[in-house]
Amino acid sequence: MNLQISGHHIEVTPALREYVENKLDPVIRHFDKVTGVNVVLSVEKLKQKAEVTVHVPGKDMHAEESGDDLYAAIDTLFDKLDRQVQKYKQKIQDHHRGEKPTLEVAE
Repeated sequence: MNLQISGHHIEVTPALREYVENKLDPVIRHFDKVTGVNVVLSVEKLKQKAEVTVHVPGKDMHAEESGDDLYAAIDTLFDKLDRQVQKYKQKIQDHHRGEKPTLEVAE
């Protein structure tokens, strides 16, 4: 898995990096086919903003959150992302269960 954490008008400190990695762990545990994750942390005037894009086979999931506190925005962001990943995983599993066996025509 490729993890890229970048900051826009903010320095990504080791503490921020570790916090994001710890929040990402449950998402990865729920869906183990994640190929890449891009996280962008930014500051716009008084708003702290966090964005994440998760790349999985067949789909890219994106979530963003902003607030007064960057850590709170990261928490909410990964809660949103976790719901998206679980929904996508359930959708994939349901489609595989719904497959009907093909009937062979005897001649």
